[in-house]
Amino acid sequence: MKTIDAATIDAIGEIVNIGVGRAAGQLNQMTGSHIRLQVPSIHLIPFNELTSLKKSIFSGDVLCAVLLCFKGSFSGITAVVFPPESAAALVMLLTGEKEDSPDLDPMRIEALKEVGNIIINAVMGSIANVLSEHFTYSIPAYYEGPISDVAELQNKQVNEEYVLMARTNFLIEALNIEGDILLILEIGSLENLVLSIKKAYER
Repeated sequence: MKTIDAATIDAIGEIVNIGVGRAAGQLNQMTGSHIRLQVPSIHLIPFNELTSLKKSIFSGDVLCAVLLCFKGSFSGITAVVFPPESAAALVMLLTGEKEDSPDLDPMRIEALKEVGNIIINAVMGSIANVLSEHFTYSIPAYYEGPISDVAELQNKQVNEEYVLMARTNFLIEALNIEGDILLILEIGSLENLVLSIKKAYER
């Protein structure tokens, strides 16, 4: 398994924290609620080991995710991932509707896509600004199903891909809404990301 040093992990955590802080500010304005998006830890793991993580939302049969493909000196997919119950609770907060079922209709899916897009844009914007990188992006897409199919949806191989996982608690008043921010890197992109971070922090 590939490894990256602790200083690089810390730098990634700092960059992601900047992004989620900006996202929290925008979501506070949208919902009128106090929202904190905490990023307690960053993990680098092979993509195909996501489903084997203990106490992971990825071990369930179904999850809800907003996906955005990006290309640049390093490329991949950024995703904001929720278990269905958390996705439904977040949408109810946004729409003011009450719904016992975690099922999401098209209108609720659009609301969730908007939240995911805000978080992804804030995180990717932070990465681009701090590392002085330029990326091109796809249109955000909603996905519901097993995590193992995410990369295949974008016609990408996954056996050798690595995921930078920022485990996040979306703290919304009395609600504890779980979510994760993932950077699924294409083969060869991890090394380029590490080089970009080292260059940025040497300036």
